[in-house]
Amino acid sequence: MFSLDPPKPPESSSAVTETKNRVFLNDADLDKIAVYLVGSQQRFRENIIIPRIAGPVKIKTNEEKTVETVMESCAFKSIMACVLGYGLGAAIGLFSSSVNPNVASVEKQQTAREVFREMKTTTLGYAKNFAVVGCVFSAIECTIESYRGKTDWKNGTYAGGLTGGLIGLRAGIKAGLVGAAGFAAFSTAIDYYMHRS
Repeated sequence: MFSLDPPKPPESSSAVTETKNRVFLNDADLDKIAVYLVGSQQRFRENIIIPRIAGPVKIKTNEEKTVETVMESCAFKSIMACVLGYGLGAAIGLFSSSVNPNVASVEKQQTAREVFREMKTTTLGYAKNFAVVGCVFSAIECTIESYRGKTDWKNGTYAGGLTGGLIGLRAGIKAGLVGAAGFAAFSTAIDYYMHRS
């Protein structure tokens, strides 16, 4: 079938050209196989074999990649954390104001309008605070993760420390240090719990 003997001297000019074009082996068929296996072959995108675990494999379009890039950006994550924090804070504020209403004075009976006004003030206060904390924490964590190039528990701990410190600094340096330590410990505990379960 295949011969490993040296080729016979060429008899025509086409045979000379064919002998000069061989890359690895003297036999033309074996040389074609070697070039196919070792050489750099151009492979088209349709011929890529992607191993699949479950379900069909789909190559992402440019639009899908663009949307994915936008959704993974720090600005988008911060805005989403702000919106979700606002909603969560409003829910907690509404619950706390309905459970524990502030009564101004015992002699005077509060009207429904005053109760609703007080509930609105409490709800908006909680909502704004949660929105600010969520936005700041998310922005700092995303920035740290982008800088470090890793996704692990340290990102949440560092971000919690910086966020707690920045929020606590409004009340002084001691409050900033306590806030940084408390928020860092809380972030680490939450991150540990989320990755354990």
